[in-house]
Amino acid sequence: MSKTKLELKVIGFIQRHSLISPGETVVVGVSGGADSVCLLHILAKWQKEQGIRLHVAHLNHQLRGMESEADAKYVSNLADSLSIPITIDRQDVAAYRTKRNCSIEEAARELRYVFLGRVARKVGANRIAIGHTRDDQVETILMHILRGTGITGLCGLTSCSPMPYERLGMSSPANQSTLLVIRPLLDITRKETTSYCQEYQLAPRIDSSNHSLSFFRNRLRLQLLPLLRQYNPRIDQALLRLSDIAGEANAFIEQQALGLWDAVARQDNNAIYLDKKQIVNLPIALQRQLLKVSVAKLAGDTRDIESTHIEAARSLLNKAVGKKLSLPHGFTCELGYNEFVMTRVPFGIASTAEQHQLPSICPFPPLPGEFYLKVPGRTVLPGWEVIASIFREQVASLPMQDTLSPGKRIWQSNLVADFELHKTGIELFVRQRRPGDKFQPLGMNVPKKLQDFMVDTKIPRSWRDHIPIVCSPQQIIWVVGWRIDDRVKPTEASKEILRLEFIKSE
Repeated sequence: MSKTKLELKVIGFIQRHSLISPGETVVVGVSGGADSVCLLHILAKWQKEQGIRLHVAHLNHQLRGMESEADAKYVSNLADSLSIPITIDRQDVAAYRTKRNCSIEEAARELRYVFLGRVARKVGANRIAIGHTRDDQVETILMHILRGTGITGLCGLTSCSPMPYERLGMSSPANQSTLLVIRPLLDITRKETTSYCQEYQLAPRIDSSNHSLSFFRNRLRLQLLPLLRQYNPRIDQALLRLSDIAGEANAFIEQQALGLWDAVARQDNNAIYLDKKQIVNLPIALQRQLLKVSVAKLAGDTRDIESTHIEAARSLLNKAVGKKLSLPHGFTCELGYNEFVMTRVPFGIASTAEQHQLPSICPFPPLPGEFYLKVPGRTVLPGWEVIASIFREQVASLPMQDTLSPGKRIWQSNLVADFELHKTGIELFVRQRRPGDKFQPLGMNVPKKLQDFMVDTKIPRSWRDHIPIVCSPQQIIWVVGWRIDDRVKPTEASKEILRLEFIKSE
């Protein structure tokens, strides 16, 4: 049977993007509309030639009563006429929407992907074909722009993308075979699919909800795009061109980030650790991309993490050690001394209360016991090396820590401190905090309880027994990482300066 021009165009797109290989089983999501019906019909005519096996999947969303039932009946009859097996299911999208507290569109999408993934696993397929067209691409790009997007959002839909793992109930993407969503019609317009269905007298179903202005995508399609076309009749082509340019730029950034991954990141179950010192010196575009890769590795995709979330996580790099940030879908970011840590409780596994029980990532190693320092000299402690140096002339002073803004206190100077040697002496030792400890934080006129200082400076509770406390026989002289005692600070009149530097052991 000879192929029409449209069929050749679709098959050429499939082959050019390697969407389907000979002998594969492909699940085809069919709603009953012109796009998905056109897709199924073309693949059905092509399947024998390629030796592929098709399986139709239709989900009844139960949103339009008898109309939804008629859609399911139509798709069933169409699959039967093409001798293709079919799986039909129904889900109460409205009830699920209430449970998830999300939009109808989002609820329908989530349930649809769960269903399609379940069917794919049942029939042994690793490809799911969806009837997205070039019109859907234009609408998606514009929708992303309106909602506020990064460069990835400007790329819009892709010819092939990973299935959202969480929607499939998969707890670990690494333990699952790759399940891909393919879009063979992405070069085809909605007008072309309608014409194709008319040519073959397929009589696709018309979804009345496509005309409802209560849905964001419908308002965009029926109101905004026609208005934009009055300003630029070629707005569709302009948006598609923007998508192509963004795609090329994004591919380059992705390649660069993946090349850096092994050098700056490590993964441990539901946590990813990024080397903070290396990350902060990278271009901002690579910082964002590495955070996106982290999200994808923990969740399987970045679908529900928006550019604003990535930017909020990236801004954490310029905050004080110990700062935390919670993101949607169980993600938590925390800044340690050497590492930026992203953790995640998988969707549906832990409650909010359980998420709050996740351990805080402490940047300090445990410090049991009491250790005397060699002054001057080098002292090795559990997890630390301490260098003590004495200068008998004025040296360039370190920034006073109490004058640094939180954004700059990442700690260029918080593990190094200068003191007046005459006030500290050389009989110094390091220990953990003790009940009743007091010191006079730099910039204060009176002593303060160490416990109150730690609370006021928002040091996480789980860190407090790990923080090294440097003492002289008379007093605490330094809460390492935070503040020296005001009474031992160097002045312009100081004749001998003691510099202590704490270096974390590997």
